[in-house]
Amino acid sequence: MVTDNEPASKVAVNLIEIRVNDVAQLFHTLDPFPFREKDLAAEAEDYIVGWAREMPGNRPIEIVVHILDTESQGKASRDLAEAFNRYFAGRADVVQRDRNELFRVGRRSLAIGASILAVCLLLAHFSAGYLIDTAFKRLTEESFLILGWVANWRPPEIFLYDRWPLARRRDLYHGLAVAPVQAKPYSITAETRPITRTSIQSDCECEV
Repeated sequence: MVTDNEPASKVAVNLIEIRVNDVAQLFHTLDPFPFREKDLAAEAEDYIVGWAREMPGNRPIEIVVHILDTESQGKASRDLAEAFNRYFAGRADVVQRDRNELFRVGRRSLAIGASILAVCLLLAHFSAGYLIDTAFKRLTEESFLILGWVANWRPPEIFLYDRWPLARRRDLYHGLAVAPVQAKPYSITAETRPITRTSIQSDCECEV
């Protein structure tokens, strides 16, 4: 709820909150690179992306990571913003490359489909002129026409439908790549669970 004392720009954000015992839980344990270059753990990415998908797309995203109030965790959290931004920017680039590849497949499919359609139209024309039996002539002609049009189903599917899910995913990753990431220390008052899909959903909050 927006009050008169709160600026609209502060309230109208998609806020994703995560709580962890250790900053390292957010990253892939087998990745040897420093935090700023590490890949996010699958559970952390699924949680962040899942919440981001459910939020209004016309608002900026802000990520808050609640960490233990210790010196070691404070030092480990210094590169969180760069690590998150770098990772999601990389994911956006991967999706964009997938989209470009999809378009290349679409163009090749269109060229192949148009060639097959032209051949089928010619065959249908010749069959109409050379075959004598009316029923068989019509069956052959329509079969070539159906084959020609069926060969062209893939390009319209790519250019009219398949492109949009990839575009939405790319834009979502772009939004996460520029999202501010803030680390907030908390004092441990009870035992917290490691970062799993179940514990994330119970320990983390999402506010719009």
